[in-house]
Amino acid sequence: MMLIPTHHFRDIERKPEYLQPEKCVPPPYPGPVGTMWFIRDGCGIACAIVTWFLVLYAEFVVLFVMLIPSRDYVYSIINGIVFNLLAFLALASHCRAMLTDPVRTCTEMAFTLLGRGASFPEKLDKPVSGRSKCLLGAVPKGNATKEFIESLQLKPGQVVYKCPKCCSIKPDRAHHCSVCKRCIRKMDHHCPWVNNCVGENNQKYFVLFTMYIALISLHALIMVGFHFLHCFEEDWTKCSSFSPPTTVILLILLCFEGLLFLIFTSVMFGTQVHSICTDETGIEQLKKEERRWAKKTKWMNMKAVFGHPFSLSWASPFATPDQGKADPYQYVV
Repeated sequence: MMLIPTHHFRDIERKPEYLQPEKCVPPPYPGPVGTMWFIRDGCGIACAIVTWFLVLYAEFVVLFVMLIPSRDYVYSIINGIVFNLLAFLALASHCRAMLTDPVRTCTEMAFTLLGRGASFPEKLDKPVSGRSKCLLGAVPKGNATKEFIESLQLKPGQVVYKCPKCCSIKPDRAHHCSVCKRCIRKMDHHCPWVNNCVGENNQKYFVLFTMYIALISLHALIMVGFHFLHCFEEDWTKCSSFSPPTTVILLILLCFEGLLFLIFTSVMFGTQVHSICTDETGIEQLKKEERRWAKKTKWMNMKAVFGHPFSLSWASPFATPDQGKADPYQYVV
């Protein structure tokens, strides 16, 4: 099979007959600001439920098998507080990653919709549709209509791209997700464990999720090791409120779960940080796409995802990243 270069599809997409705006159904009227984003995918919902179940299982074993039966109250209180805090932050990060629209506002994407050669300040001040200047959400399905294209007020020589799958005007650095059924800007990948795409608007929460899961996995493994040593030195019937066989099975299962998740989330955390520092998504690296956006320092790329300026809010899943005055999406034109 002959591989066709990516730019060949771009050449096809820019032809007037390829857009075919008359075949696109206008997108539905946008919901109110603050509408919850949730992907109705059976596999993703099942994976999200399994994720919560595994974290709650670890909570059960840590509390009722290792900490509560312990006679060292200081050890139990300190480890209980640390483990529960990390678990709470992990689940909160999971919720934010799952329920956050992975794409920022349409106003921030306006200049990418208008193609190369546009004046950024001029275009950002113009409405991107006749209904609203700023619509929250992923790239709307079916917005490649005649009315929408005319509202862009394209100049001679400017081009727009259309996604043939969702019939939408495709911004730069956007890729179509077959699960979300939308084009997602700066899409890194679709993660079934959070039942959502990892994009420009929820990447921070996904990185925090992998970090906190890795930390609670490491913490659980350390506590399991100390508990085994304690039980070997003393009577097994006194080191747990469960029978010795049940205690061993629960600890082995937790050990297996912790080791598996520690390896998996540590690798994911590392790849995500590398992707952020290089300002290149996983899909862009896989497809080896040509870089058409301005190169920035690693520190600027980190602030573009976690917020500006640096603060403790970087580690909080409840803090929405503040971009400040820096525009993280300037392109080479």
